[in-house]
Amino acid sequence: MRIECRNLSYIYGKNTPFEKVALDNIDIVIEPETVTGLIGHTGSGKSTLALLLCGLLRPSEGSIFMDGELIYRAENPKNKKQRGAKRANRKSSEKMKFKAGIIFQYPEYQLFEETVYKDIAYGPSNMGFSKEETDKKVREAAEFAGIPKALLEANPFELSGGQRRRAAIAGVIAMDPPVLILDEPAAGLDPRGRSEILGGLCEYRKITKKTMIMISHSMEDMARYADMVHVLKQAKAYMYGTVGQIFSEAERLKEAGLDVPQVTNLFLELGRRGLWAGGGVYNLAAAKAEILKLLKGRAGRC
Repeated sequence: MRIECRNLSYIYGKNTPFEKVALDNIDIVIEPETVTGLIGHTGSGKSTLALLLCGLLRPSEGSIFMDGELIYRAENPKNKKQRGAKRANRKSSEKMKFKAGIIFQYPEYQLFEETVYKDIAYGPSNMGFSKEETDKKVREAAEFAGIPKALLEANPFELSGGQRRRAAIAGVIAMDPPVLILDEPAAGLDPRGRSEILGGLCEYRKITKKTMIMISHSMEDMARYADMVHVLKQAKAYMYGTVGQIFSEAERLKEAGLDVPQVTNLFLELGRRGLWAGGGVYNLAAAKAEILKLLKGRAGRC
């Protein structure tokens, strides 16, 4: 599903002493069947954009389109053409709830049912799926999230922290949204746990051809999983491009309060010392390949 935001703005506490512009007239496109990263310094507007895209907030200004369909347009009571916008927006917000699913930080806090099965089934059953369809979605989602069948009848509050997080993620997957938004779902996990959670979600996206939006402060996660990256700076759209294009602009990223992956910094330093003259290296797999080439070249000269 292709997502397009036009002149999108959001203001918290509008017309109050606490007014804060979270997004300021941004134009953003999320291409279908991609993993698109959203990065930016704290307060740049990443999470606000995610909440707008899944219908939990309504824009102060601008429009949101999904696959060319106008999903939401900010209301302007002075514009006669938009007098019916409030009613239309109410219907559109309902549509968005089914088009985009969001996995928040620490999603295990969303669990509330007495069994893992019932918690995963809550979303699809409330979407009107039959008992048989819901059962199928629950079991498929549990498998994608790495939850053994034996745990489906367990009390979610008796599981380990990692298992509870998988159960919460499965609950979103079971609703089968065309767009999946990840707002730091691996926060607080060790490297192995991060890899299992994010790797599993990206494998799910690859198999199901979903559109995925990933928000993270980890440049390593972006380099490893994202296809395209949007950079937000002070509530505005600042940069957009492939992972390679974004991380090749180290100085511009630093101006936005960000950095490149650690492995990229390593190779930039090797370049400054005259030990390496290749292109950008952004993840461990590429770094390993480049180091092996360097070692092979040195061995040949010996």
